[in-house]
Amino acid sequence: MDIETLRRKIDELDRQLVALISERAAAAQEIGRLKRATDLPVYEPNRERVIFENVRTHNPGPLPDSELVHIYERIVDVMRALQRNELASRPGTPATGAAQNQTGKAK
Repeated sequence: MDIETLRRKIDELDRQLVALISERAAAAQEIGRLKRATDLPVYEPNRERVIFENVRTHNPGPLPDSELVHIYERIVDVMRALQRNELASRPGTPATGAAQNQTGKAK
């Protein structure tokens, strides 16, 4: 394949990734609504460990596990922010619940 063909392939893959990330974000927002309704915390370290283990287990390469997990750490941070926004929509409730730093983790 030439470079232009590979770039078109990357562009198509990027469009697919955007669609999937948007779908993931919608699911995260719904989880935020459920957390708001049930008073669950936004930051759930055990769930995040499960996500990262799932990523490592299903990684076919060529990215090393550590790099793919790094990408997912950022995705999870963004999704957590969406959930905080869902919690913030509750009248009279602080957006972060307990004191949290920028990643949503308790201080």
